[in-house]
Amino acid sequence: MRQREFEIPLGKRTRKYRFLEMLPGLLSYGGVILLFLLSYCSPLLGAIYFLSIISITLVRAIGVAYRTCGGYRTIEEAERVDWKKRCEDLESPHEAYEKLHNRQSEAYHFQEHVRNLKKISSEPDVEMKYVRPSEVYQAVIMVAYNEGMETMRPSIEAVRDSNFPNERIIFVLGYEERGGEEIEKTVFELKKLFKDDFKEFLLVKHPDGLKGEIAGKGPNLCCAAEELSRYIRKKKIARERVMITSIDSDNRMHPKYLDAVTYEFCAREREVAQRRSYQPVCLFTNNIWDAAAPMRVIAVSNSFFNLIQTMRPHMLWNFASHSQPLKAIEEMNYWSRRTIVEDGHQYWRSYFHFKGDYRVVPIRVPIEQDAVMDETVGKTLKAQFVQLRRWAYGASDIAYVGNLLFRKDREVPFWKTLAKYMRLLDSHVTRAMIAPVVAFGGWVPMIMNLSTRGMTVFNLPMVVSVVQLLASVGLFVTIIFSLKMLPERPARYKSTRKVLMVTQWVLSPVIALVYSSASAYVAQTKLLLGHYMERFDVTKKVVKK
Repeated sequence: MRQREFEIPLGKRTRKYRFLEMLPGLLSYGGVILLFLLSYCSPLLGAIYFLSIISITLVRAIGVAYRTCGGYRTIEEAERVDWKKRCEDLESPHEAYEKLHNRQSEAYHFQEHVRNLKKISSEPDVEMKYVRPSEVYQAVIMVAYNEGMETMRPSIEAVRDSNFPNERIIFVLGYEERGGEEIEKTVFELKKLFKDDFKEFLLVKHPDGLKGEIAGKGPNLCCAAEELSRYIRKKKIARERVMITSIDSDNRMHPKYLDAVTYEFCAREREVAQRRSYQPVCLFTNNIWDAAAPMRVIAVSNSFFNLIQTMRPHMLWNFASHSQPLKAIEEMNYWSRRTIVEDGHQYWRSYFHFKGDYRVVPIRVPIEQDAVMDETVGKTLKAQFVQLRRWAYGASDIAYVGNLLFRKDREVPFWKTLAKYMRLLDSHVTRAMIAPVVAFGGWVPMIMNLSTRGMTVFNLPMVVSVVQLLASVGLFVTIIFSLKMLPERPARYKSTRKVLMVTQWVLSPVIALVYSSASAYVAQTKLLLGHYMERFDVTKKVVKK
């Protein structure tokens, strides 16, 4: 396949592509409508349909609670690892293996580290097959639109203060021309502050209105990465030794993150490492104490979702900040310039580019981000919905993946890809329909046929209450771990504010309906009607002073 065939079409779609775009919306609406139709034809059938959905939901809720516990412990263990030392071990794998192979340790993936050392040290041509950590350059690309100094400066400081050697960090700040004079003034001030802290500090302005591009983050990333590529060639640095990490302006990188990425990259053979991307755990906790209660619930819920996904590598896709080798990025023509969800979409572009031989490696060291916060509560509530609607527009990938999968000349394994496709479709459909079905579905069979006196039908609301009670166990686990994950309380808040961090969870049912489900339905309805979202709605970053 030619590279252009890996891009999302702009303008008119084929009939096949249009049907696949409509599919998530048809299924999400159809799932709710089917409950009414079955209940009208036979209340018992409606009850069975509803009970099957609620049973699946309960099983998933139990799984969420279990994986949350495991994910939290795993992150704590990964943060305690001396990743710099493990990178040093890879420099002299034979000597390190001799020291460690008889040692017993409960440290995070210690035995896997020993196996890596054994494998690498046994290679006769190790220099040709593996990249040494001391040869790796880390390029960090931060993109900005109109964010202020108070948002971007701490993010750059976090990169500067990481454990990875600054003389091998190339910092690239890509900013939008459409951001105006204010952003230009800010980025030049930032370069003045940090230009001596890295191997290089590159400023890259992304021109506005280029043909074939939407107004979004993806084109800005591509523009910045292209300038990075030119710099790498100019300095005669081997591109296969350069890792790119893309971050937003509010991202705070853990000091050990770049070392952890370097280790995972160098522990794999060169060719294998190029066919991997590396995904941190994205936690929305930077300003969690300042955010409004609904936004705190959403931020913590999203953090837990990312925590859970990192425990399920087969379900792990690129999200928000992620790392990928420069060589692979260049071969794929960087990121997509045609979608507002360039992060998740990058997974599928990579998957098809490498003909299915591609995976996301979990880096269980966090990059922390901001919860949504605007100047007023009203603006914040709106901004949060807009952000979730943008994320939910990832349903557009259902058409993209299906179009490349269901064709005679596909170059990916069919059954493996079909399984991934079904999980993708399921994730978007359940996000839309589950909340309203669970909240109101127990009454539908009874309301649609009031003359029915079946005990099963009339007991459905009671069944829902029991299920909700069981599901509250999962909520209790969530509350406990949300308190454990909180950063240190700012001095401006009294200790009583912690009480709000518990009572806020009574908003969960409303938030699930108004934000999670509604935003998914809006995004899928736009796809259903062909009203494409081709402009990235930037979430304003307000810092409380």
